[in-house]
Amino acid sequence: MKRTYTWTIKGGRVLGPSPFFIAGIVNVTPDSFYDGGVNYDPQHAVANGRMLASQGADILDVGGESTRPFADKISAKDEIRRVIPVVRELAKDHVVSVDTVKHEVALAALEAGASIINDVSAFSADPALLEVVADIKPGYVLMHSQGSPDKMQIAPHYDNVIGEISTFFKKSLEKLLKAGLPEKNIVIDPGIGFGKTLEHNIEILKNIDALMELGFPVYMGLSNKSLWGKLLGLEPQDRQNATQAATAVLAARGVPIHRVHEVGLTAQTLRIVKAIAKDI
Repeated sequence: MKRTYTWTIKGGRVLGPSPFFIAGIVNVTPDSFYDGGVNYDPQHAVANGRMLASQGADILDVGGESTRPFADKISAKDEIRRVIPVVRELAKDHVVSVDTVKHEVALAALEAGASIINDVSAFSADPALLEVVADIKPGYVLMHSQGSPDKMQIAPHYDNVIGEISTFFKKSLEKLLKAGLPEKNIVIDPGIGFGKTLEHNIEILKNIDALMELGFPVYMGLSNKSLWGKLLGLEPQDRQNATQAATAVLAARGVPIHRVHEVGLTAQTLRIVKAIAKDI
């Protein structure tokens, strides 16, 4: 039996069925860890988003506030100023998600044409965000993080990282469903690098099947992250091969959604996985 997935987003639109989806990263920030400042100008960001779509991105994930460790927070007003012009242009022809923890930004982005909200805080940073997604019913990325970006890497600790993340998802999913967001709109992200040590990250990736058993598609963001630097001694610009190797392994094991910087390489990786994996 072939393995495929669907994801319902704003307006009841359904992505898929497909074994894989690629979310291309469009950072509209001056300080992201990998490409900070490259697309800070809205015109550059729009051009980059269109290029990623041409390389095979199914979703363009636009972010106006860096979530790297120890990143400074910005106001909702500044974040809206950064992302809305980019969202408005890209949403004319592409599926756009917005990486935000603020309900004001999410609401403005959804009104400007975005179809998915990617929330690294699981509505803990701004409880009003839960009301926005429950009311409008976009696609929603529920991510686990131990602490906010400015503090999450100070001293992350778990007694049982898989068990604690699973419990977190169960409780958060219950809140989302009770608020009125349908199951079919939700995907889960274990939050690689968000309040985790190298050992925690590896443990999550080794045991991704345990999170898949929750019954929701897994959304994976490990593109060029610091775990590859810690594991292999690589600088950010040298982590592409590590990213693709991990993506191939996880895709073969059933992870369908991959958030990446290098969309073209990832499209190749996933085509190889689809060609040689028996159940895809």
